[in-house]
Amino acid sequence: EVRLVESGGGLVQAGGSLRLSCAASGFTFDDCAIGWFRQAPGKEREGVAVISCRDGSTYYADSVKGRFTISRDNSQNTVYLQMNNLKPEDTAVYYCAAVRTRNIRVLSATYEYWGQGSQVTVSS
Repeated sequence: EVRLVESGGGLVQAGGSLRLSCAASGFTFDDCAIGWFRQAPGKEREGVAVISCRDGSTYYADSVKGRFTISRDNSQNTVYLQMNNLKPEDTAVYYCAAVRTRNIRVLSATYEYWGQGSQVTVSS
């Protein structure tokens, strides 16, 4: 059984930092993509950052470029999202997701496995 478990969310002031972790079990980090998505109240789910398990290539949404960094530790089957210079508009539930693929996938509908979500709240 594939499981993705997020941790590291919380409340932070604007300008602060948080690091989210996504611990995966039930599959190996070979040909896959791991993505972080977020959904704010009343808004659609959006892709924030994606990393290729195979070669470490990455994708970032324009809204987080230069502030967020996605990374992976294949030995620990864990993917991280380092979030710096957080803004109130980053407030959302953040989800980790995985899909078996050789390519970067950005669309949430293409992802097979999802974590339960972790709340990130940025106060102004």
